[in-house]
Amino acid sequence: MGLLRERIYNHALLPGQRLDEALLAEQMGISRTPLREALKVLCAEGLVDLQPHKGCFVAELSLRDLEEIFPIMATLEGRVAHEVAQKRTPAQLKVLDALHEKLEKHAAAGDVDRYYETNYVFHDQMQTCAGNRWLQIVIGDLRKLLKLSRHHSLRLEGRLAASLAEHRALMQALHRQDAEAAEGVMRDHLLAQLAALREMSLATEALDG
Repeated sequence: MGLLRERIYNHALLPGQRLDEALLAEQMGISRTPLREALKVLCAEGLVDLQPHKGCFVAELSLRDLEEIFPIMATLEGRVAHEVAQKRTPAQLKVLDALHEKLEKHAAAGDVDRYYETNYVFHDQMQTCAGNRWLQIVIGDLRKLLKLSRHHSLRLEGRLAASLAEHRALMQALHRQDAEAAEGVMRDHLLAQLAALREMSLATEALDG
């Protein structure tokens, strides 16, 4: 199941793609029975869509889905930033500073992929520093779903530089231990991602149309 999940996350299996159970079972070296059990679990996680009499499809996030998910994420991650600003230790701040330096480096090199990877780790570390397991659980589930998006907001022209500026503002707020500012910056950071994804999604629809 872990392999199948990873293939969905890295888009080896594309959003909206119909899954060939026989082929997948052969590729994974298992029978169709455990494969179907795995698909049921992935369906419960929202990663696949089991349609009676039609088959199983990789789940696909629509623009409407993104419009509904991101405001929730913005609120939750904003709360994470608020708690980190209040609770962070010097050692935790040092770790966040080190990750931010990597973001600076990757942005300067125009390396979107490595920036994205480091940004993912940064947000994970923020949740660790907040120390709120309920936020970690809910945000973790939503982040899994967001991996199903066809678009990558950092690919939009100007978004990489804007993201870095937002991270700089966040780090300044964390250093000042300004919880309200940190929360606002993080919330706006997530909503800016939504705006970029919206623009990219609408542009793709226009081209397809």
